[in-house]
Amino acid sequence: MTKIKNMEEFAAVSGISRPTVSKYFHDPESVRSTTRTRIEEALERFDYRPNIFAVNQNRKLTKNIGIVVPYLADPFFAEIARYLEQSCIAAGYRPTLFSSHGEPELEGEILDSLRSLKPAGVLLAPLGRASDRSKIEKFCGNVPTVLFDSNLEGLGAAFIGSDNYSFVSQTVEYMTRTGEPPSFFEMRTPANPNANKRRNAYIEVMQRLGFEPHIIKIDGEGWGFEEIGRQGAMKALEEGALRTDSVLCSNDRLAIGFLAACYERGIRVGRKADCALRVASNDDHPFSKFTCPSLTTAAHDYDNVAARSVETLFELVENGGKFDKRTETLFPARLILRESA
Repeated sequence: MTKIKNMEEFAAVSGISRPTVSKYFHDPESVRSTTRTRIEEALERFDYRPNIFAVNQNRKLTKNIGIVVPYLADPFFAEIARYLEQSCIAAGYRPTLFSSHGEPELEGEILDSLRSLKPAGVLLAPLGRASDRSKIEKFCGNVPTVLFDSNLEGLGAAFIGSDNYSFVSQTVEYMTRTGEPPSFFEMRTPANPNANKRRNAYIEVMQRLGFEPHIIKIDGEGWGFEEIGRQGAMKALEEGALRTDSVLCSNDRLAIGFLAACYERGIRVGRKADCALRVASNDDHPFSKFTCPSLTTAAHDYDNVAARSVETLFELVENGGKFDKRTETLFPARLILRESA
């Protein structure tokens, strides 16, 4: 059987007019049931599947949804992207997933590419500090966009994310209640605004509880957090930078690197009497339960962040792509106690 290349060829061999075929692919319910049956039988007989993206270019409003994350190799973003994709598919939309791989130039190129797909809307987790704010602002002005995870103030019709104060307040309060107050372990040049908010929350909570904040800043840029954390922890341990036997890491990936450094130096981590150091963190990264020891952390509400992001985008699309004012929705964290602290 000769492979059918396009909709014109399909219409010719099936004996159905090109406009009727096009109308069916835009909305199957828009053609008569007898015609719909003929088209669907022809689709099976000739094993033809249309180029959905090409079909969509001629529609004022497509069913395409763009999902953009900063680093898909990070299981955190892979996990939340999975939730977002499933929610879009369940609602009858076609999600397309992009990763900017930590590169602002690529993030800009992705936004340019998305325009050509004429998406109904976009779910964007920007790089943050490294993003080209002017480019994102222009994109959000043209395409219905909801930001998630990393909030660039004032951009997008809405932001959905986690309450960073909730993360840090729970971990700090727990660690000071059960032992010595923690130092805060972070990158000197953080990748996104969440890190800055967590540092500020740490300082505020420590002072509220009557403890002196102590921040350990480590060198390193980019998204290779585990290796940055390992090298930074090795240096901090060698220099005796810790003031107490407790450490709170800005995120779980840095904490994974910190635990690796402790293992290399023969430092036993955990909350048992024979342990020399307690380590806690924030995010509940998908791998955090499998570290050794398993990592005490404050967990994102993956389900609600993803669900509310999609719901908000659909509300935005139904509202003509605009809200009266930008909205922000923050979900609190949940403390998960494991063996590291």
